[in-house]
Amino acid sequence: MRIVHVSDCYAPRTGGIESQVADLAHHQARAGHDVHVLTATLGEGGERGGVVDVDRGVHVHRLGARLPFDLPVNPLAGPRLVRAALADLRPDAVHVHAGVLSPFAYDGARIALGARLPTAITWHCMLDGTVDVLRRLVRTTRWRTAPVALSAVSAAAAARVRAVFDAPVDVVPNGLDLDAWAPQGASAAHAGPLRVVSTMRLAPRKRAVPLVDAVASAAGRLPAGALRLEIVGDGPVRDAVQARVRARGLDDVVHLHGRVPRDRLRDLYAHADVFVAPAHLEAFGIAALEARTAGLAVVAHRGTGIAEFVTDGLDGLLVDDDAGMADALVRLAQDADLRVRLQEHNRAVRPPFGWGDVLDAAQAQYARAGALAGRPA
Repeated sequence: MRIVHVSDCYAPRTGGIESQVADLAHHQARAGHDVHVLTATLGEGGERGGVVDVDRGVHVHRLGARLPFDLPVNPLAGPRLVRAALADLRPDAVHVHAGVLSPFAYDGARIALGARLPTAITWHCMLDGTVDVLRRLVRTTRWRTAPVALSAVSAAAAARVRAVFDAPVDVVPNGLDLDAWAPQGASAAHAGPLRVVSTMRLAPRKRAVPLVDAVASAAGRLPAGALRLEIVGDGPVRDAVQARVRARGLDDVVHLHGRVPRDRLRDLYAHADVFVAPAHLEAFGIAALEARTAGLAVVAHRGTGIAEFVTDGLDGLLVDDDAGMADALVRLAQDADLRVRLQEHNRAVRPPFGWGDVLDAAQAQYARAGALAGRPA
């Protein structure tokens, strides 16, 4: 079938939506589908205005405009270019990928529905703080009865979308190459410090600064040298994180790596015990899934998308707040039996988020979208 994905963001930008849309499109192309991506993100050489490049069998239509800071939007020409592309391609399914602010994606959804094309929308975000406004908007516009298949990347994210639309919302999870992240070698208890790693973009919503405070609280209740934290990633709050590390006297406890290649990240996981995810608004948590697949115990907040693949006491520990996160780190540092049990479970049991699972979930949405549009997808 011919599948068209619509996403504000795409490679060469880096991030969760970008990588997941690219990987989904690539795996669909490998499965024999004719796959296209409409995006407002410019190409490596600034390609825009309708230029098409081919990436791993996927046709990427660059419909953005040259704007300050390379913002992935095109408010003037974008709708016209999307409309022309959809008219030319005549897709069997349009799969829109949305965040809280996704003007290009929302234009794509509106245009696809106006053309009566089978349309599915997947939200890759938590809509906290916007549900009431969006719900009023939906109730007073044609979105209330739009024939669209709604989904989100986790049950937690889907609950917010369901509150907005008061309609069925399925889950199309993020995917992972499980073989690439599978643990290597044997796991064993060790007498050294609890080795903790956290991988994230250093942006305010990921909450790296509160993580440093939680680690300071935990370290203060443990013997010197009993806890080590490696933070992987970069972003606008890096300086604030480093300043908090110094202010809390944690220079010997916390190390900031910046961005690292995937092979280096796998090596860090191979020598770590625990992955910690401090964000409250984590729609899925692909970094946590990678670490969970690599055999690390995971510590995260309840009510996030990480609960899709972490059950408290089985794959890791779920906590209610930052104080609970500090408590969990102390507990894992002091209870080697618990730590090893969690790790051995995660090394032995793969999470059900391989690309075969994701392709099936996406295909189900296309069938649903086709039925809603009155035509097979």
